[in-house]
Amino acid sequence: MFGHTTQAIHGDDSLNVVQDVAPPMHVSTTFRYAKDPEKLIPAADAEVRLLGTSMHPSTASLPPRQTSNLEAHVYSRITAPNATRLEQLLSSLVHAPCLTYSSGLAALHAVYVLLHPKRVSIGGGYHGSHGVLGLHQRLSGTEVLPLDCVAPDLQAGDVIHLETPLNPTGEAYNIEEFAEKAHSRGAILLVDATFGPPGLQDPFECGADIVMHSGTKYIGGHSDMLCGILATRNKTWLAGLYEDREFLGSVMGSMEGWLGVRSVRTLDLRIKRQSESAGKLVDWLNTCKNTDNEDKEAELIKSVVHSIKHASLQHEDMHWLKKQMPNGFGPVFAIWMEEKWMARRLPSHLSLFHHATSLGGVEGLVEWRSMSDSTVDPRLVRVSVGIEDFEDLKADFINGFRALATEGDVAGRERDMATMRIEGSTVPATSGLTSQ
Repeated sequence: MFGHTTQAIHGDDSLNVVQDVAPPMHVSTTFRYAKDPEKLIPAADAEVRLLGTSMHPSTASLPPRQTSNLEAHVYSRITAPNATRLEQLLSSLVHAPCLTYSSGLAALHAVYVLLHPKRVSIGGGYHGSHGVLGLHQRLSGTEVLPLDCVAPDLQAGDVIHLETPLNPTGEAYNIEEFAEKAHSRGAILLVDATFGPPGLQDPFECGADIVMHSGTKYIGGHSDMLCGILATRNKTWLAGLYEDREFLGSVMGSMEGWLGVRSVRTLDLRIKRQSESAGKLVDWLNTCKNTDNEDKEAELIKSVVHSIKHASLQHEDMHWLKKQMPNGFGPVFAIWMEEKWMARRLPSHLSLFHHATSLGGVEGLVEWRSMSDSTVDPRLVRVSVGIEDFEDLKADFINGFRALATEGDVAGRERDMATMRIEGSTVPATSGLTSQ
């Protein structure tokens, strides 16, 4: 069995039927049927379309489009060459057949349409996922249970929606623990593994039934494509998802499929570098925050940072966490600043981190999370680490924290002067103080 990087380069070799080393982009929306009448497969023979080859000893049968026969494509709302090639690559990396969608939320919607659960157990995490679930509550009255509900609250066919690592904090949950709870009641474990892509964790090894990714993030990796991914080893569900997708109309575009193939080639290299740098940044920040040494750098961080969250700080969970994420604990972490104004202004003082939503690109991103999620603490800043050099990222944070501390000193002195004026005291002469 090849390693992750080799699979990412050669996992689609069976679809490489042209002379081009780099995969070509196919922009056509419709494809000619086979010229040989004997090769024409009528739409009524739906089962024939779901026969395929096994990409991995542990996988179920793959849909038929994952074959080198280009005549299998009919219409791009069903399948198309670029998205098919991406699906084959992903199937080899996640160790289960994959289907791609126009976005992560489109993929999640497809799961709920297929399973139509009466109850969904879900915790915090990405607010968009709660939005999709809200639509299904409105349409079908789906009952929402807390993630920590007891097993007897679940019934056969219910879904546990587990996001790990968690958005926006990067904290991790024990997948095996939730798999045992779900399966003890005949429920289904859906794992959103967006923050722990292939190379960092394999939810199927831990008991997941369905794995989803917002491929827009780490699998895309360049902040230039939307993508959703579903993977399952259940043949019935796979066939249902494949058939439903045609009528949901939520397929990827050819451009996005082509970009996805390009991106997956370097996934293993990117994700491990990003995760390693994130771990170093978290360790540095946490050490400075909790040290008793009178170090200037540590004192600076203590003055502006309230707390940090990341899976690498879950020291009491390492007995299962190192097994679940053996190659790193993810490139996203969260910082709670001491005050709201600090969280609002920190991104503007950083040079290497772009202030933008989303995550997973090769460039570092930082977000005052209140800009896109109204449910979070306004002091929270989410950090998505890119592939830049660690020392440069560290220096960028120091400069940003130093600017905040300076702003705080100026604001404090201005407040003192205002108080002295109100009390009728003499205000000492000052220079260089400006309104912030």
